[in-house]
Amino acid sequence: MSGIAGSFGFGADTEGIARRMSGALAHRGPDGEHLLVADHAGLVHRLLDVPDRESGLQPMTSEDGRYTLVHDGALHNHAELRAELEGQGHRFRTATDTEVLLAAHAAWGTAAYDRLEGRFALALHDARTGTLTLARDHFGIAPLYYWIDQGADAAELPRLLFGSEIRALLAAERFEPVADDRAIYRYLKLHLQDDEPGTFFAGVRRLLPGQLLEIGPGGLELSAFSRLPEELEGIAAGPRRPYDQQAVAEFRGLFADAVRRHLPGDGPVGTSLSGELGAAAVAAESAHQHRRQAGDEGAGGPRQHAFSAPQSARAQRGLEALARHYPGQVAAHPVRPDPAAVLQDLRDVVRTQEEPPASIAAWADHAVMRAARDQVDVVLAGAGATEMLAASPAHAAVLRRQLRTQKRFRELAGALATSRSRRGERPAVASVPIEALLNSAFVAAHSAERDSTVRGDLTARRLQDLFHTALPAQLHGQDRNAARFGLEARAPFLDRQLLRFLVSLKDSALFSGGRDQRILREALDGVLPEEPAAHRAVSDPIATEDQWLLPIAAQVREIFASDSFAQRKHVDAPTVVALLDDFIAHPERHRTDMFWRLLSLELWMRTFLDDPVGAARPVDDRAAAAEQTALAAPTAAAPAAAPELEEPKSDYVANPGKQLDLLSAADGHTWRRLPLQTGLVARGDDIEALVRERVERFAADLPADAVPAGAPWYLVISEKIVAITQGRSWFTWEVAPRPAARVLSRFVTRTPAGIGLGDPTTMELAIREVGLPRVLAASVAGAAGKLVRKRGLFYEIVGANVRAIDGPTPYSAFPSNVSAKLPPKDPDAVSAQITAALRGADLPPGLRESFVGTVVMDANDIGRNVLGSDVDTSAARLEATFADNPLGQGRQRTPLAILVDLGPAAQR
Repeated sequence: MSGIAGSFGFGADTEGIARRMSGALAHRGPDGEHLLVADHAGLVHRLLDVPDRESGLQPMTSEDGRYTLVHDGALHNHAELRAELEGQGHRFRTATDTEVLLAAHAAWGTAAYDRLEGRFALALHDARTGTLTLARDHFGIAPLYYWIDQGADAAELPRLLFGSEIRALLAAERFEPVADDRAIYRYLKLHLQDDEPGTFFAGVRRLLPGQLLEIGPGGLELSAFSRLPEELEGIAAGPRRPYDQQAVAEFRGLFADAVRRHLPGDGPVGTSLSGELGAAAVAAESAHQHRRQAGDEGAGGPRQHAFSAPQSARAQRGLEALARHYPGQVAAHPVRPDPAAVLQDLRDVVRTQEEPPASIAAWADHAVMRAARDQVDVVLAGAGATEMLAASPAHAAVLRRQLRTQKRFRELAGALATSRSRRGERPAVASVPIEALLNSAFVAAHSAERDSTVRGDLTARRLQDLFHTALPAQLHGQDRNAARFGLEARAPFLDRQLLRFLVSLKDSALFSGGRDQRILREALDGVLPEEPAAHRAVSDPIATEDQWLLPIAAQVREIFASDSFAQRKHVDAPTVVALLDDFIAHPERHRTDMFWRLLSLELWMRTFLDDPVGAARPVDDRAAAAEQTALAAPTAAAPAAAPELEEPKSDYVANPGKQLDLLSAADGHTWRRLPLQTGLVARGDDIEALVRERVERFAADLPADAVPAGAPWYLVISEKIVAITQGRSWFTWEVAPRPAARVLSRFVTRTPAGIGLGDPTTMELAIREVGLPRVLAASVAGAAGKLVRKRGLFYEIVGANVRAIDGPTPYSAFPSNVSAKLPPKDPDAVSAQITAALRGADLPPGLRESFVGTVVMDANDIGRNVLGSDVDTSAARLEATFADNPLGQGRQRTPLAILVDLGPAAQR
């Protein structure tokens, strides 16, 4: 592992850019710095001197001076390529794979890259054509990022920056870091990252696995050089090989060869045990090969150092089993991160990763690499094994769908056994959609984003996970953590021959008899320890995320309650704080992955957006220490306070997409609706005082034509805030649905906005409100009514109170976005009390005299329903005035409206 960077098209500033970029990558190459400015390009190489590798001095230029190359990585087939090139007359000056790569390009052009085996990211300048070529290996093991100057004059050369890490691009000082909102939404909502060229930095892109970028006087072109994905699809579409002992033996040989190619010469090697069988297999095969080389157990001391972050007794037993199986060969190093120090570590993890980490596993891996640096220079990991061997619960689910579709029911029974054996014991937890924790405008802007994960074809899903979804994020984390501590991470499973072979086999090679990864288990029989713990999981870094969150919950709460977090345009800070508070009180109710992602995102923004100068610093211990100080004390704000809107809405301006005046089809009158913005309400608030104070403010600066003199007007109030103040609204995790509620809710159509009884929590409230017998009777009547095409019988029997029950509506303001609620209690009496308060309010005499009364309205985009009032005006006439639902209970926070009767349209 080393670091490369550079630029194209920046003229006189090229050398300055190169030096700044080199400094940002010092941690990737502490053993040497070399740069070259040639023509319009600058090339940077930072050297990490690994004992078993001669990479040669870089940048390296061909003998004829035409090509200059920098690369990060190692070619496993460089000896074969060298022999072929020597046969064509090429004479080599060094024994390095760098020179082989340079000669291969000179001989075959970019077609050479598809022939390369191993890990590589390269930049090659062609002095004759004035072009720069970037390429990344077939699996994307070595990282490579780039930024294109979109503001460059079309008449000039295009301008580009590239580097092994994003911090190198920032160090060039050619653009300011800005967040990419789409990437943030996909991270929070879809749990996707590293699956597309875009990054969390607007304008910064990653070169995809097997991709090629060429830039020169004629412009820029992106293409794919790797034919591996097409090859694999072709293999998968053809006849599959049967699974037999010959297949097991062939796999055993391919896997042993792959591990052998990745072992570092005669030096010690580390293995990172991630909790998967694949990682354990790499560790065991490495130790097995060392044993065969040593000839006798323990000769010369252990060469294999196994590092793990076990959080359970089972994981600890698995690590110990590996050491017992290879006495004298394997030294076990359990790494135990201190939960109390996790927040301090997380800041360094975020800075190291450059983007918000995919999961808390990045913290465990960070701790493992930190421990490994004192023992080894190279760490082998099991990256790719889960995807290649279909080892995740998601893969088992895909297989079940595939088998059902193909009507292979005998095999389906075995797959179901596998699923049952993997099922966890964790009890059911609150289901809170992430949209409820996000700003509604941010969600609306990205609501078209979809998860395109393959769900019914196991091979297609494995390939998608390998090249687009799961593996890229894992490799990202592994690369950064290793580089942070001056290590080289290697992934033996990511071998093209091994992958081609596995794709060629029938699915029975992967699943059998309730067990997954069948071929790996059988091929390594005797190599892996016999203890069941070692076969299930040598390590499970984070058994449950609440183990790390609870010890630091108070510190995390300070961050979520801080001014900086409240001002982020992506989140609804009060909801996040409320949810965290409930987690602190009742950790068993909640999943914690959403807290991890929101925390990681906030730490990332503080590190890279709030401090753009410091963002380009290299990752070393001094930089990390400075980062801890800078982020140590976020400013706390009142935990329940809502972030202020950028511009408070005027009382005389309609909500977005609405209008103030509406011609009613019920009476031919024109009705004016003036939405009033309020603060958030909570249980126990005085609704009469709130309304009185708000209407007094409305009247204090009333324009002359807003409410014409003598025009009758009403105060309309959303039933939601009345119910909240009455204590008739509950967080969804506070409602424990009975089995009947879960069953009945399945037969109710869920509305897009979450309204109605299509959720177990709202069905439970309906049962509590009117009793289970009545709900059952209404359900039977409703089903019978549908048969004769008569709708509405359910609500006729169950009553209006049940009709007004609402579930969590993500677009609403807190707490409605995470709550289920009953309708207000005695809404007619509430209306009368509010009217009495307004008649005693400080209002202009004319306005007081034309006030008619109060209406409690349940209005949404599906329908309108007057729940209570103290006026004689018919409910149908009042409901028609809200035909377009002019209130806004999301970011607008307008649950009140002044409703003015402007009279018949013909008279106006």
